[in-house]
Amino acid sequence: MKISTKGRYGLTIMIALAKKYGDGPISLKSIAREHQLSEHYLEQLIAPLRNAGLVRSVRGAYGGYMLTRNPNQITSGDVIRVLEGPISPVEGIEDEEPAKQALWMRIRDAVKEVLDTTTLYDLAQHDDSEDQEAYMFYI
Repeated sequence: MKISTKGRYGLTIMIALAKKYGDGPISLKSIAREHQLSEHYLEQLIAPLRNAGLVRSVRGAYGGYMLTRNPNQITSGDVIRVLEGPISPVEGIEDEEPAKQALWMRIRDAVKEVLDTTTLYDLAQHDDSEDQEAYMFYI
């Protein structure tokens, strides 16, 4: 399963809104500037998030976007499903032989578990100064 820029940038928007939760609306322009992203692209991503009821817009000179719920009530899975669709490691799982079908379902369930137990609050509170050990993949 590969998360596209839609999912990645969508999470960027939502984490930025979570960090400013309770401070009023945040403009997409400020999020785009802070993260060096295209404001136009973020505008395309915010519409499905608004339609899903995860964010609301505020018009006016000091307008922008804000979360509709507390960041600890919105999971990364909520955001990814809105922007990427259902979580599935492979297409046509029902056509696979039983052993591989069971493997794909275990992978899907593990990914769902991580996404559905990681809230925007968790992501907003992440300490960027913590050293992360890089994953090494051998093929």
